[in-house]
Amino acid sequence: MTDLPPGLTIRPVEDASDRKAFVDLAFRLYANDPSWIPPLKTEVHGLLDPRTNPWFEHAEARLFLAERDGKPVGRISAQVDTLVLEHMGAGTGQWGMLEAESEEIAHALIHRAESWLRGRDMTRSMGPFSLSIWDEPGLLIEGHDHPPTVMMGHNSPAYESWVVAAGYEKAKDLYTYALDVRQDFPPLIQRIVASGERNPRIRIRNVNKKKFDEEAALLLGILNDAWSDNWGFIPLTPAEIAYAGKKLKPIVFEDLIRVAEYDGEPVAFMLTLPDLNILTKDLNGKLFPTGFAKLLWRLHKANFVGARVPLMGVLKRLHGTRLASQLAFMMIEYIRHAGVGKYGMERGEIGWILEDNQPMRSIADAIDSKINKVYRIYEKPL
Repeated sequence: MTDLPPGLTIRPVEDASDRKAFVDLAFRLYANDPSWIPPLKTEVHGLLDPRTNPWFEHAEARLFLAERDGKPVGRISAQVDTLVLEHMGAGTGQWGMLEAESEEIAHALIHRAESWLRGRDMTRSMGPFSLSIWDEPGLLIEGHDHPPTVMMGHNSPAYESWVVAAGYEKAKDLYTYALDVRQDFPPLIQRIVASGERNPRIRIRNVNKKKFDEEAALLLGILNDAWSDNWGFIPLTPAEIAYAGKKLKPIVFEDLIRVAEYDGEPVAFMLTLPDLNILTKDLNGKLFPTGFAKLLWRLHKANFVGARVPLMGVLKRLHGTRLASQLAFMMIEYIRHAGVGKYGMERGEIGWILEDNQPMRSIADAIDSKINKVYRIYEKPL
């Protein structure tokens, strides 16, 4: 561990007061950033709490606070996940949730996280992940001029050079794609969709919210198969699938999530969420005493300018086939039509998508969507 800058201390988060300081720091650092969306504090605390987040059943994390004169000036997490070790390589430790007032503070925090990882026999440091690849992965390096959509991160543009100066190199880029959903898709895509509609073996259905626990297990089961060969893939455990279903149920709309069946078998899905960031921006992270009622009312009104497709998947055995692309285009078109006609949507976002996931990038290009944000994951030998 290098010597700390004068007056700076870094210590582990130990209690509720420390966790509050850890969460609240971002609210101060980004108070004047118009592109930052205050996260719901209850969600962040739930993410960090082993009592509520089943990720901790296969992982451990240590949170650190940097302080100067008793005032929080930076934070970071360091984590070791047994599933990451299995799927991304032995010795792969991770860090995330980095916030810092200055480069010297950021470097001190990164060094502390690396020291913690070395103490657990990690030989490679990778980040940022907050806390896993299923939460908010990557450092935003392009697209700081507009707010992120739901479940995507935002950070200071200065962080990119700070992380590189700490010795990190690019591991992988993740893209999000934006599109104007009010515009019809190109004629070729319309013909592909029409052809699918004439095929009696294909059925595109809504999810059934009354049975959403079962539906969530179905969707995320397809996801685990569909993404299993992707870089960075970490399978969701049954407990995590149940947890995700419980969290998603209040904010999902049946016709914005589609399941594709072929010969009666569910083989693909697409999940679209209203952009809750638009609905929660003015709550300043607080659901109580009035924020929760406001959010429920806004969801009840069911009018969303924006939406995001965070997850979609096609069973691996269909990858590379014309049927896989056809099903994807059909689900996108049905959701787009419902979003515009029923919910007043104007813009959508697809992603994230791995930079080398050419099939998904080709689908995004075919519907005239454009890259609007780039997130980068870095790595460094320890």
